[in-house]
Amino acid sequence: MLVDATEMAELNRVYRGKEGPTNVLSFSQLEGADLQQHPNLLGDVVICTDRAADDAAELGYTEEEMLLYLLIHGILHLLGHVHDEPMEAATMQQRVDAIFADFYPPPD
Repeated sequence: MLVDATEMAELNRVYRGKEGPTNVLSFSQLEGADLQQHPNLLGDVVICTDRAADDAAELGYTEEEMLLYLLIHGILHLLGHVHDEPMEAATMQQRVDAIFADFYPPPD
């Protein structure tokens, strides 16, 4: 789902207890009290288009590239990847970059 900064800030406050919008949130359908009945449904990824645009400008991506990058990041969270510790963050970053490169190979 694509949302603006106001909606993302509310989601971030309600579900993470944090103020302000974040760029991506993932909501697993495979854990928690309300498990879905469909075993192939991982969950939902919510991307803040306002933050994605800011991130793209800061990092030198197009907005389309940034949306894909955040989608990959969100899906990896749904698959159980985390980045709370430096080693986990490095591993997750490598996975995101490798998948992203399948869509947007780095220039030679």
